[in-house]
Amino acid sequence: MASSPPPAFFPSGTTATSSLVNNPIVTAKVSSPTKKPSAALGFLAGGIAACGAVTITNPAEVIKTRLQLQGELMRQAPGSKRIYTNSGQAFLHIAKYEGIRGLQRGLGCAYMYQIMMNGTRLGLYDPIKHTIHAALKTDPSRNNNAVNIAAGGIGGILSAALASPLFLVKTRLQSYSSHEASRVGQQHYYRHTVDALRHIYKTEGFRGIYRGVDASMMRTGAGSAVQLPLYDVVKQKMIHIGGLENGALCHGLSSLISGFFLCIVMNPFDIISTRMFNQGGSLYKSPADCLVKTIKAEGVSALYKGFTAHYLRIGPHTIFTFVFMEQVKKVFERFEK
Repeated sequence: MASSPPPAFFPSGTTATSSLVNNPIVTAKVSSPTKKPSAALGFLAGGIAACGAVTITNPAEVIKTRLQLQGELMRQAPGSKRIYTNSGQAFLHIAKYEGIRGLQRGLGCAYMYQIMMNGTRLGLYDPIKHTIHAALKTDPSRNNNAVNIAAGGIGGILSAALASPLFLVKTRLQSYSSHEASRVGQQHYYRHTVDALRHIYKTEGFRGIYRGVDASMMRTGAGSAVQLPLYDVVKQKMIHIGGLENGALCHGLSSLISGFFLCIVMNPFDIISTRMFNQGGSLYKSPADCLVKTIKAEGVSALYKGFTAHYLRIGPHTIFTFVFMEQVKKVFERFEK
């Protein structure tokens, strides 16, 4: 995702106590179930945890980006060879010709993007949900899928709007290859994130900095709206039907299963976002134009390029973020005592 989606381990119980205990963003003060969750705490914990996770999953994001850009607006000729044939081959190819630096390309920008994106999204999810419940005069301790979808979607759209320039730079940094024979898509060379932002602003203006923001907002809004309720449904099935305890194993399996279906929904949006961000000039006028041109030139299957790499990023990224966030939360709780 991409981007990557936030860890879906938000409150799902039917009581105030279980809801707060299951939510690592909220502190352990279960005596005040109606108290509005802290957006600042969620932002810090979510951003720090996501940075830890992206250190591990960034290579999958690099691979996904290149697979999605390969053969852009061109149908593959019968018998022709592609540079990247699948996720495993792409990993070995990049490692061989570009080394660890190639596999971790754009990592610095990815850190900044994760802080802005997942920090905002995680920090706003519970406050937005609490606000919706207050407006509807409904019980915030009871699970409500409609409210969850709305809160996830709104938080995703807002976070995408804020983090879009960093997503733009990250995409361009990850698509660039120092090995000429490995290049796919439009190539943009920048020394680092600040250099990229400065160059884009100088050559394309403020509008260039926010190129593709509409595609990014659709991508992240759809992903956030789908992931949180979907994860919760899978987790509850694991507990009540599978007999698993509400612990790390349950959370991990739920992340992997829900992540698969999330990729099905999100991958077309991800393709459009990647191409909108990486384009040179005005190849695509809008997300709709990008969608139509991609399908016309490459077929519907092009919307699922890089699907395996996308999934290999989303599942582990969610699990690692959850693990790291639990540790960050414990540190925060020590300071509150």
